[in-house]
Amino acid sequence: MKPLERSSEDVDIIFSRLKEVKAFEKFHPNLLQQICLCGYYENLEKGITLFRQGDIGTNWYAVLTGSLDVKVSDTSNHQDAVTICTLGIGTAFGESILDNTPRHATIVTREHSELLRIEQKDFKALWEKYRQYMSGLLTPPYGVMETGSNNDSKCEKIDTPLIEPHIPQRPTKTITQVPSEKILRAGKILRNTILSRAPHMIRDRKYHLKTYRQCCVGTELVDWMMQQSPCVHSRTQAVGMWQVLLEEGVLNHVDQEHHFQDKYLFYRFLDDEREDAPLPTEEEKKECDEELQDTMLLLSQIGPDAHMRMILRKPPGQRTVDDLEFIYEELLHIKALSHLSTTVKRELAGVLIFESHPKAGTVLFNQGEEGTSWYIILKGSVNVVIYGKGVVCTLHEGDDFGKLALVNDAPRAASIVLHKEDFNRILRDVEANTVRLKEHDQDVLVLEKIPAGNRVSNQGNSQPQHKYIVMSGTPEKILEHFLETMRLEATLNEATDSVLNDFIMMHCVFMPNSQLCPALMAQYPFPSQGTEQEKMDYALNNKRRVIRLVLQWAALYGDLLQEDEAAMAFLEEFYVSVSDDTRMIAALKEQLPELEKTVKQHKVLLQLFNTSDDRAQKRQPIRGSDEVLFKVYCIDQTYTTIRVPVSSSVKEVISAVADKLGSGEGLIIVKMSSGGEKVVLKPHDVSVFTTLSVNGRLFACPRDQFDSLAPLPEQEGPSTGTVGTFELMSSKDLAHQMTIYDWELFNCVHELELIYHTFGRHNFKKTTANLDLFLRRFNEIQFWVVTEICLCSQLSKRVQLLKKYIKIAAHCKEYKNLNSFFAIIMGLSNVAVSRLSLTWEDPSRNHRAYRLTVAKLDPPIIPFMPLLIKDMTFTHEGNKTFTDNLVNFEKMRMIANTVRTVKFCRSQSFNPDVALTNKNHQDVRSYVRQLNVIDNQRTLSQMSHRLEPRRA
Repeated sequence: MKPLERSSEDVDIIFSRLKEVKAFEKFHPNLLQQICLCGYYENLEKGITLFRQGDIGTNWYAVLTGSLDVKVSDTSNHQDAVTICTLGIGTAFGESILDNTPRHATIVTREHSELLRIEQKDFKALWEKYRQYMSGLLTPPYGVMETGSNNDSKCEKIDTPLIEPHIPQRPTKTITQVPSEKILRAGKILRNTILSRAPHMIRDRKYHLKTYRQCCVGTELVDWMMQQSPCVHSRTQAVGMWQVLLEEGVLNHVDQEHHFQDKYLFYRFLDDEREDAPLPTEEEKKECDEELQDTMLLLSQIGPDAHMRMILRKPPGQRTVDDLEFIYEELLHIKALSHLSTTVKRELAGVLIFESHPKAGTVLFNQGEEGTSWYIILKGSVNVVIYGKGVVCTLHEGDDFGKLALVNDAPRAASIVLHKEDFNRILRDVEANTVRLKEHDQDVLVLEKIPAGNRVSNQGNSQPQHKYIVMSGTPEKILEHFLETMRLEATLNEATDSVLNDFIMMHCVFMPNSQLCPALMAQYPFPSQGTEQEKMDYALNNKRRVIRLVLQWAALYGDLLQEDEAAMAFLEEFYVSVSDDTRMIAALKEQLPELEKTVKQHKVLLQLFNTSDDRAQKRQPIRGSDEVLFKVYCIDQTYTTIRVPVSSSVKEVISAVADKLGSGEGLIIVKMSSGGEKVVLKPHDVSVFTTLSVNGRLFACPRDQFDSLAPLPEQEGPSTGTVGTFELMSSKDLAHQMTIYDWELFNCVHELELIYHTFGRHNFKKTTANLDLFLRRFNEIQFWVVTEICLCSQLSKRVQLLKKYIKIAAHCKEYKNLNSFFAIIMGLSNVAVSRLSLTWEDPSRNHRAYRLTVAKLDPPIIPFMPLLIKDMTFTHEGNKTFTDNLVNFEKMRMIANTVRTVKFCRSQSFNPDVALTNKNHQDVRSYVRQLNVIDNQRTLSQMSHRLEPRRA
């Protein structure tokens, strides 16, 4: 859509998307609003050259997805260009269009990439109007660079909030020169709320004959914060939240010696540093009471970052086991490290250190110097400068460097630093502990030796034990290794070696059942060499191992085996072989009953799945062979109902539609959202019925009629809210019934569906219907929150509605329903709602706080599924599935570890609280299972603007 054709609602939608993009995090809202008005979207394939070194630029770019190579040549020949770095998501480039200087480098797309493009005339207009905002964001010479006394004082003032003159010298533990207005306000709200609700917490205290005036105790502050908000899940999270205030000097240790700790240490609010610190007025108390939840939510989002910095500031020798685990968890989500093994990441956790460079223009190292450190950017940005060419690019959060030419910090940079000797030592240690098995001079299995805990010897000394883990290998060799190292003494129900479970869970990626089943049969026969007794002993142990693996494999797949004829045939053939062998090897008889039970329980049953069924009925898992009755709409908005298997491909759907319509010539299947977004489905796409958006529909039409398709009126959603109905229902009852329904949906999701979803369901020709419906439920709850608030015309009722949703979220957290908890919070952070109240942070970005929460909870838990999917996708995209023609089993293990979270969450059965099923529960039950929502962001934004028009 051309800029002149964009409505205010269009701009709102673009704004809500762009504010989540790293490149625009620091942009002032007014500036970002203007970018939404003039920016263009570019979708580029791999290998596209945007511009060449020496060209005169015409556009400025920001990277939304994908990555681009920056190439520089010392000659006039472009073929001599060397790639000096890669620009990732969130980077921006092209500022040279401001003065028409030639491009310093050639930029080429490294992979399929999406960019935001602004034309030169528009970019210059933005620069003229918003120079004070942009100068701190662009690369020099246009941005702020502190070089001696030639500072741009005007730009400096933009970054420095106004503060009162009584603020004392910054303590040594802070990292900012002055606190931000947002954190100053947060500290004031927390202090005033404490003085209002628990005034005894702030008082004069004596310790070792010395009086410390007007201070609090660390443990009491943590206790208090835990009680105030549903978004605070653990003491560790609360520590991080208080550390945010301490880093900015809004809360200080009384002797300025400690970071924030959950201990009997004294801390003082900045306002209490003054002798005559005023008490809050009644008006201030009321304001703070209203803003408290927003403040807690803000701190819960940025607290984990502060906690991370706090740990990284500790000398490596002082880090606790919990500290190392915290860093390791963070390293899993840094793209620069995604390809490194778990062992290397755990080693890095012990040696990485934190550096803060608040002053713009700090030179980290010069072109031509020998590198001594490797850097990863946690926050801020770094400029890459080459002599004679100036700034060639800017690196952002998640990028790494250490081999580039000259690097300058852009404003507010913070890095994790790894010293060269530590890096080399880790690489040497890893290679020294690597064992490679070769056949015909080719690696076929790569193992790594790692510590396996300590055991106590007879002399009482602790001796380290080691074990070998699979890093990569051919599928057959990996299978052989796991069979040879399997522990037979453990019972099947015991938590046996998790890596064997990883193989069973992930083999579908690199060794499908059609390949695994013959390989297992090949491992099963009697050996041909050795004495009769040796053959018998070997055969017994080997066959028992194969039987054990087959039983675990069948247990994991469960009902999914019914979908695979080859697997069922193998099970029956394998059972016959074991039965025959029991005549010669009596010891195998003990495993026969369990094997027989496994074979018999896998009977194929067909059920009819109807997407419009009354959702008040208890759910059963959907299988690919189940049939679905589904409406497919035509261009005149009539429909035909087809009956096909859930896992049908688009090609099969077209065939079924053609049978009903009498002709299928040139038909395409289109996925239509309520907002009119249309996607033509590919012929090989499978399981399309459950991948629709909340109010999405399927259409069939000839290709030449595609442009004429329009959404159905029914897709618009409700025109009146249900606040009159659900305001009479208690928040606790609503959360309880939501949790019961969410558990039913979650319990139907098979673990393998997460793998099919991550690697592409079409690659397996499998359905992910249960996972799709659970993910759709998350979106449904989000839009329920936004819909009800935007359909509520009375301001006073809207305020009550917001409070009700916060209470429902608190009860969802109490029931350990994290999926609905985050869905509600994200609904409240939707742009159509947040512009009506205070801005909420997006919890989907707060992976550390979430993981800390899950680690502290006991099952049953309903996890935050979108984040699990995000984790798996991150690992999948950051690591190759095959390296040197070998299966990258380290990648398989990382993905399986995320899937194991689902298994852990369901390791205890969910039993609804009978005491909560009061006489009205049926009404509540029906209500939460049949939410009617608007899922068109444009419509919601328009409704929001009608409720509260934008202020001039």
